[in-house]
Amino acid sequence: MADTKEGREKQADNQERRQRERDLAEAQARRDESEPPDVVREEYTEANGDVFEYSDSPRECHRRGCTERATFLVLERYLEETGHGPVEAVAYLCEAHTDEESPTNLDAAYDDYIFRVTRLPN
Repeated sequence: MADTKEGREKQADNQERRQRERDLAEAQARRDESEPPDVVREEYTEANGDVFEYSDSPRECHRRGCTERATFLVLERYLEETGHGPVEAVAYLCEAHTDEESPTNLDAAYDDYIFRVTRLPN
């Protein structure tokens, strides 16, 4: 096909159409997934006085495809890439997936950096 304005427009239109078809197929494949439960926020205080929020609701492991009960809360606090302040990443994990967890944002560590694994109350 010759490189003409009409040819480029047709390619762009085809690409947009294919992307819409992929998005629709993905949405249809996910339609059977349930909505996430409403989240109830609670707080806990560490021995050193730090107060953290956690959700009492998803009690299922966050790892995709895992239906085990979450028994640990994994928290990592690090600086956001944009430099606008700290970010807290929280994950509820079963015991097996907690064993695999490790700090992932050490390059964004700062004085108040935290990586903590806490057993959830029963």
